[in-house]
Amino acid sequence: MCFVEFSIKLRLGLMTQFFLSIAAFFGGLSVAAGAFASHALREKISERSLEIFETGARYQMYHALALLFVALLISRTPSPQPTLIASGWLFIIGIAIFSGSLYALSLTGVKSLGAITPLGGVAFLAGWGALALAAWSFKL
Repeated sequence: MCFVEFSIKLRLGLMTQFFLSIAAFFGGLSVAAGAFASHALREKISERSLEIFETGARYQMYHALALLFVALLISRTPSPQPTLIASGWLFIIGIAIFSGSLYALSLTGVKSLGAITPLGGVAFLAGWGALALAAWSFKL
C-alpha cells in the first residue's frame, strides 16, 4: 500500500470515527433534552414553547441516527462518494442550526431566532438529497 492509499484510508477512518462520535453525542444530547423538557421545563415555559423544544429534540434524534447511518456507510465503502461525506456534514450543520435555534427560541422567547430555523431545515433537506445522490454510487 502506497502512502497516498494509506493517507486516504486514515482520513476515512478518522471521518468515520468523527461522524460516529458526533452522532452518539447528538443522540445522547437529544435524550437528555427530551428528559429535561419533560421534567424540568414542563412547569416553567408555555405549552407552545415546550412543543418547540420537543420538536428540536425529535429532529435532533432523527438526524443523529441519519449521521450514524452515514458513518456506517463510509466505514463499509472503500472510496465513498463526496456526496456521502457531504450528507454527514449537512446533518451536523442542520442539527446545530435547526435544533439549536428551536432550543434557544423556546428558552428565551426571542422570536427572531425562529428566522434562523429554516436554514437548518434546508441543511437537513440538502443532507438527505446528498445521501440520495450517494446511493446511486453503491454497487449492490
